[in-house]
Amino acid sequence: MKTSRNGLIESKVNALGRPKNLSFSIIAAIIGLMVAIQFQTVREPEVRDTRDTWQLREDLMKEKELQSKLLLEIRSNEEKIAKYETERQQSKEEVLRETLAELKDEAGLTEVTGPGITLLIKPAFNLIVEGDNPPSVSPDMLKRLLNELNLYGAKHVSIDGERVINTTVIRDINRVTKINGHSLNRFPIEVRVITENGDSAEKLYNRMKVSTVAEDFFIDNLEVIVNRPESTLVVPAYQDTIRIRYMEPVKTDKGGGNG
Repeated sequence: MKTSRNGLIESKVNALGRPKNLSFSIIAAIIGLMVAIQFQTVREPEVRDTRDTWQLREDLMKEKELQSKLLLEIRSNEEKIAKYETERQQSKEEVLRETLAELKDEAGLTEVTGPGITLLIKPAFNLIVEGDNPPSVSPDMLKRLLNELNLYGAKHVSIDGERVINTTVIRDINRVTKINGHSLNRFPIEVRVITENGDSAEKLYNRMKVSTVAEDFFIDNLEVIVNRPESTLVVPAYQDTIRIRYMEPVKTDKGGGNG
């Protein structure tokens, strides 16, 4: 009976001691792990640059080569930018030159070649009576002829070698008709007309053949001969200086610039 009691007490003591042993084991394991980590950290040596002088020089040369390549690329890009800027400026100048050429062409300051027709104004000898004054072309008749030509598609016109432009003056001075100061006192008087294309020249020819303006010249004992269209006709440039009146440059607050 005593023996069984002692065995019961011993089993209880063992049961109470097991949790303590387990906790102790866990704590000991944690402490051991920490000590091992610290020991490993202490053992690892500090990493130092062990390269010698020649290796350092080689690395320095590589860095310098890279720097040189970068500088070359920068210089190349700068040259490209400068080239683009030059081309942009040149393109602006080219546009200005083209615009100036177009304006000169429209103003009649350049010789023009193209399809068109010619008209000849000459005395109608069958209508001239002996003792009559020599026939002459009047400014009004020339103006009517020009209006008719412009109405039917004329783009460039010259009369007796004088280019007709917007400022052209046709008037009578001392009973002599003059255009741009040039006297029209010799016959035949040639009128050259350039049109947009060959079809326009053909249409202009057909209209002038039946125009009543040509008939009106008979009043002054003159006749107008309309010649067949030509594929290549030359109208000379205006030779005098164009005088601009009543025009002033616009004044602005902004100064000139490249923008």
